[in-house]
Amino acid sequence: MGEPLSVVDAPAHDQVWTPDWPLDVRRTLSRDRRGTGDPTLRYAEDGVWRTTTTPDGPATVRLTGGPSAIRVQAWGPGASWAGRRVPRWLGADDRPEDFDPAPHPLVARLHRGAPWLRLGSTGRVWDALLPAVLEQKVTGLEAHRTFRELLRLAGEPAPGPAPAGMRVVPSAERVLAVTDWQWHGCGLDGARRRSLRAVASVASRLEASVHDDCADLRRRLQSVPGIGVWTAAEVAQRAVGCPDSVSVGDYHLKNLVGWSLAGRKTDDAGMLELLEPWRGHRQRVVRLLEVGGSMPPKRGPRMAPTQYRSI
Repeated sequence: MGEPLSVVDAPAHDQVWTPDWPLDVRRTLSRDRRGTGDPTLRYAEDGVWRTTTTPDGPATVRLTGGPSAIRVQAWGPGASWAGRRVPRWLGADDRPEDFDPAPHPLVARLHRGAPWLRLGSTGRVWDALLPAVLEQKVTGLEAHRTFRELLRLAGEPAPGPAPAGMRVVPSAERVLAVTDWQWHGCGLDGARRRSLRAVASVASRLEASVHDDCADLRRRLQSVPGIGVWTAAEVAQRAVGCPDSVSVGDYHLKNLVGWSLAGRKTDDAGMLELLEPWRGHRQRVVRLLEVGGSMPPKRGPRMAPTQYRSI
């Protein structure tokens, strides 16, 4: 269940949780991981480490064991809140039994083969919103680099004995204090900078602890300048575990869905038409296709990252 800790490193929260499904911690959390160098989510030999903001302050969580018993240890001012939230991170509130995969044989096969797949909810809108804004209209490689640079600059060191380099997402107030020349050093362009500042100014009103309804959260997010359908869906999927939010406007998703379900490329409207038989669980179908679907052959040049720091 993990290496023993010294008295000085003893966690403020320590419990064993028993899921009632074949949980795979790393695969369940993989969608929240922003590249292998993500400073907020680390897969290490001594467990899975994750940092989070909470209503009580920052926290670091370590998960060990599995699949039938998970030891949850947490450090920092928000340790108790974060530790109690872990089952929901991992999908304890999800209801896959309400899902009927039958309309397509591939979806049915993938659903049978992925009993571990649950849609988790972190309960922290800001933690999902900041990286989602950074990912707007750029390559994943570029967004992940900017995320790392921003957390190095403004993020708080992870509480407790976390692996070296782990950080907590900076507060909205800290983000608003970052200067233009510092943003340039992080590689962030003006459009995303303006969007991030806009959401940071209203972040306290957007937290899932206050608004945990998927449709309401998406509506509130889209009322903020610079936040569209794609960003709102990405946040709702992670913060409140929305089983139906589809990331319309994603560069790759429409072709994953089109090629997997119909053997052809499609646009966003065509993607939604293909997903319509599973309305209410369209995000679950997307996750299944991300596990075992297929993309069309790559024939054109790949999108190259833009080096904003050199502009």
